[in-house]
Amino acid sequence: MTSRTEQGTHLAGPVLVIGAGLLGASIGLGLRARGLDVVLSDSSPSTEAVARDIGAGRLLTEAQGAGERPELVVVATPPDVTARVVAAALRDYPDAVVLDVCSVKEAILRELEATPGVAAHLSRYVGTHPMAGRETSGPVAARAELFTGAPWVLCGAHSSSEAVLCAERLAVDLGAVPARMTVEEHDQAVALISHLPQVVSSLVASRLQDSPVQALSLAGNGLRDVTRIAASDPRLWVQILSANAGRLVEILYGVREDLNRLITTLENPTGGGSRLDMAQLMSEGNAGQARVPGKHGTPPNSFARLTVLVDDVPGQIAKLLTEIGHTGINVEDFRLEHSPGREVGLAELSVLPGKRQELTESLTQRGWKVVQ
Repeated sequence: MTSRTEQGTHLAGPVLVIGAGLLGASIGLGLRARGLDVVLSDSSPSTEAVARDIGAGRLLTEAQGAGERPELVVVATPPDVTARVVAAALRDYPDAVVLDVCSVKEAILRELEATPGVAAHLSRYVGTHPMAGRETSGPVAARAELFTGAPWVLCGAHSSSEAVLCAERLAVDLGAVPARMTVEEHDQAVALISHLPQVVSSLVASRLQDSPVQALSLAGNGLRDVTRIAASDPRLWVQILSANAGRLVEILYGVREDLNRLITTLENPTGGGSRLDMAQLMSEGNAGQARVPGKHGTPPNSFARLTVLVDDVPGQIAKLLTEIGHTGINVEDFRLEHSPGREVGLAELSVLPGKRQELTESLTQRGWKVVQ
């Protein structure tokens, strides 16, 4: 059923992708880059056409559909129709493994279990979720490298070992890192690390709607970081939040308690214990942030940082990175912040602690201004 091709892939194909949006088209691009035959299907003719035109696969016409025998069917549709599409694929393609890439898993599984005539075929179904995405949606935002290095969760409640292996091969072929979880574990995890940040980001960004332009002109990367994902598609998130509401609301209860606690403290900021309470809340945030894995799963504070002033003219970033390359020092992370009111950027570099002083001296000698 599967084999390793000359391109180093594990799947043999063809692979049918139903839903040619960001994830579906990215999967198509990634598999096509490895020489696999990818067939695309989407309820929107324009979405299909764009996905085909960017090279994500060929289209599933009625004439082709009668004879297609895909090895794998990937359902990349919105959450509210995913179970229905998976059920149809299990019936229409009896020799294929069927998986979905929806960001909620338990609701889809329960709907499939309750669908007449589907239970007998669930050994060929695998619920999966690639932990990758972008704020923009649709096939025009698709990238073949979207899944590289990202976790790809596999939830095989009723799946055969062969079906799970096929899903795992897809993840590996696209450069992702497979991780097995139950649907309950997955939904609890994403409620905390994905759905909560989305909600909080949107709530913060909503405060900016009527803010004075003068105030927003002072914004730096702190505000941009917090509100970046607030640009996500509301239609998709309504479905995601609804499907995982029970788990998310439990976390929001805790957030509400902390928020009420902070409001009470700030209503009397000079009262007894107020400053201690504010410090404690901030320290609790420090402790949580320190647990978020950094590069290669390392603690985020494993690296030393230095900031370099970069003129806002073409070629300066490339020049900086090239000259860092000449030093032989590896940059573990990089981010660029713009200085309000000045035509200069602030390039924040993360390096191994023992290399910070060496890089600072090397860049200073080359004429760069390093902020200590």
